[in-house]
Amino acid sequence: MAHLLTVEDLAVWYRVYGGALKVIDGVTLAVGRGEKVGIVGETGCGKTTTLKAILRILASNALVARGRIVFQGRDVLKMHARELHELRGQGVAMIFQDPTGALNPVFTIGQQLAEVIAYAGGRGSSKERRQIAIAALKEAALPDPERIMENYPFQLSGGMRQRVCIAMALATARSLLIADEPTTNLDVTIQDQVLRLMKRLVEDKGTSLILVTHSLGVARQMTDIVYVMYAGTMVEVAPTEELFDSPLHPYTQGLLRSIPKLTGGGIAEGIPGRIPDYANPPPGCRFAPRCEHALSICSREKPALSPVSGDHKVACFLCTDEVGGERVA
Repeated sequence: MAHLLTVEDLAVWYRVYGGALKVIDGVTLAVGRGEKVGIVGETGCGKTTTLKAILRILASNALVARGRIVFQGRDVLKMHARELHELRGQGVAMIFQDPTGALNPVFTIGQQLAEVIAYAGGRGSSKERRQIAIAALKEAALPDPERIMENYPFQLSGGMRQRVCIAMALATARSLLIADEPTTNLDVTIQDQVLRLMKRLVEDKGTSLILVTHSLGVARQMTDIVYVMYAGTMVEVAPTEELFDSPLHPYTQGLLRSIPKLTGGGIAEGIPGRIPDYANPPPGCRFAPRCEHALSICSREKPALSPVSGDHKVACFLCTDEVGGERVA
């Protein structure tokens, strides 16, 4: 499968008083055309920072220390203003975690949709842009789209606001849709409706998808391939069903053990400890201080994300034949 987007050895630091937070440390991922990719991991592991780096909308104190981000053969980190305008207007769309924060409270939904369509290069009269906007709201399964065009964001429910954000993202042709935990603030039933809607729209339009989620169940339902992220590093990547059937990294195994089971059997296990201090991260594997299977080498050297079978890759010395050593107590 030809890659639409590749991220190679990306490192992102945040300048803070007294030094730098080394949040992203060598992230590598790839998205094929029409492929649905999931990124899972704990809060604070760098998922949103990675997405913002792809669109180059990082905070002013962020620094891309190294790496490449290649979209349709062009390096995003070297793009000029006009190329970035094209990337954000026609190439990549993003649905943010909080629809309330993503919508401007002083403009109607219709005004904001018209601006998005115009920004993406939509030509024609205001009447034609309005018809495109109404069609997008209909696609997003919003009732009475003509009325919603006249509403302000505060007049809509959380689920309706998130559907408006989906309509904005897909109102014009895009090659890649990035969704950053799009159902976090929604009721369970609304979450399911929004996810089904997103899946149907990206499949109908042939759009590639990057979905960031805390829910492993959502990742299993929505994606073709899953990247497991821990403390700014990718620790495992595999086709979705293979990852759930045969998780190899201790962190992935811990995440799966943390899922509550409908069959009962006691309280789900957690993972002891917490993510490391990004101002002074461990020199080796960042998961080593929390890993019950850690080897002595894990605290000294960073494991590479290496293939173990087919498209299944793991960054763990336990999965290599070359490393020996005593376990760390």
